[in-house]
Amino acid sequence: MQARTCVIPPGRFSHIVHRPVFSVTNLREKENITVLGRDDDRREVLNLRNFPNDDVIEPAGVPIFEIANPFPFRGATFIKKDWADKHAGKPETIRLPPPPSCSMTAFLEKWCRDNAESAARDLPRPVLLALASSSTDPNDLVILTAMAVDLIRDRNGAITGVPFSHDQDGHLRPQIRDHELHEVLVNNPALPEELKVKLVLVPGIQGTSEIIGDFARGDSHVYEYLRRNSYIPWGHFAANMADDAGRYSTADLSGDDIHGLRHLYYQRTFVRLARDAEITVPRRRELSPDAIENLRQEITDRLRQGWRPRFNATLWGWNYGFDFTAGGYRLHASHQQIHHQFAMVPGKSDDNQTVPYSCGDLVADFCRLYRARHQRSFFADYLGAIRANRRLDGREDLDSSLVVHADDRVILFVPKAQTSQWELQITCLAPVGNVVEADKTTRDALDRALLMAQKIYHGLGAKMVTSIEFSKRIDDAADDQHLLYSLLPKLPESMGAFSEAELRFINGNYPEDFAAACRLAARDI
Repeated sequence: MQARTCVIPPGRFSHIVHRPVFSVTNLREKENITVLGRDDDRREVLNLRNFPNDDVIEPAGVPIFEIANPFPFRGATFIKKDWADKHAGKPETIRLPPPPSCSMTAFLEKWCRDNAESAARDLPRPVLLALASSSTDPNDLVILTAMAVDLIRDRNGAITGVPFSHDQDGHLRPQIRDHELHEVLVNNPALPEELKVKLVLVPGIQGTSEIIGDFARGDSHVYEYLRRNSYIPWGHFAANMADDAGRYSTADLSGDDIHGLRHLYYQRTFVRLARDAEITVPRRRELSPDAIENLRQEITDRLRQGWRPRFNATLWGWNYGFDFTAGGYRLHASHQQIHHQFAMVPGKSDDNQTVPYSCGDLVADFCRLYRARHQRSFFADYLGAIRANRRLDGREDLDSSLVVHADDRVILFVPKAQTSQWELQITCLAPVGNVVEADKTTRDALDRALLMAQKIYHGLGAKMVTSIEFSKRIDDAADDQHLLYSLLPKLPESMGAFSEAELRFINGNYPEDFAAACRLAARDI
């Protein structure tokens, strides 16, 4: 791996400015001159400019900024100057508009009068799917639900459940007539609460995954589910907001909620490590924050004594938000309540020949490469570059800070090279490489920063955000890798295509202006 990075000693950012000047040989033989329309003076508009006679010369193209990602394995970011200049010094322009209200029922009642419900059943399927995803009218969703699944009601009309039947393997499954429509409906926040609970949130309705942990504080309640036969071979876990604590939007997420979601992650990680180290752990009760901290310290002591865990890397992620196209493309992972996923990765394969993948290893490899090249800590220089940042466009009359929030433990900031529109990152200020090295104060600071970032995204209008953790191997003695979180929104016009597949990320604003927009949104939190 080459040390292709925007971070350079002694803690500065570098970038390239491309100023395009070029000529292109014209190889076209024929023309297709066509009338395109008429202008304001009723004169014909022709496509003459599309068919030049000579070679094409570009004497002075729009400058393009290229910023290598701080981490070489994450590619590079490209910003077109004229796009970004429109937002320079105008952070209030960096936001998405709220979605429009949508009611098919109101439309049909206006035009079909008493036949609204039956007319809805005859809608073309792409319209049904679009409506299930986009409608803000619960009446629409009630009608569509009846098309997707039968409901069992008591004598008073209250929903008590759904019909079950045995599948070909003899397992009881809910009888869902239209699985695709059902999935879209249960992810729509406008679905009435009673339907959300009975169709997707109550434990057991989605399967037999065991609940092996829970957290309850005030009106916050989180379940920890075990996913036994998932794509993660050693079992992975999901901390889901429970059916009696509905949270479809980060706008409703409280400090207790984020603490509960993360608490279950910390608790499961430390208990798994403790069992591996033959440290006694309790059963059938939640560990207090102090008990978790004591367990962490015991694990740390064992590591100092030379103990090496079989599972030595954490895996944590958060898929927030959902959308579905009329053509049947799922645009983000189903969320069905706010939930986090976590697991652990072994240090060696069963045959001890290879090391199973952990994304934090890519950071570790580069930290070692950076130190070998410069005899300096990469993260020390990265933090130095963030603090000493100068605007990409060179303007000194506008704010140059990339920092959104900082305390004495963590920093929430806009990376100089964003790997999605509106990426935010969180990292520890001290060389804390994983949650085992993070004391309670640091863990609390990380949780607050994650909550703040998601609240900021809500304020800016982002509906889908993927968050991932880059962590150091738990038994790695290196002291210059910092725990890093990357939050990656999906925006309506930036879902990812050829450029992103090639790790070329295109942004429409300067990172400094996005940081200002985040600070502006943070005022309302």
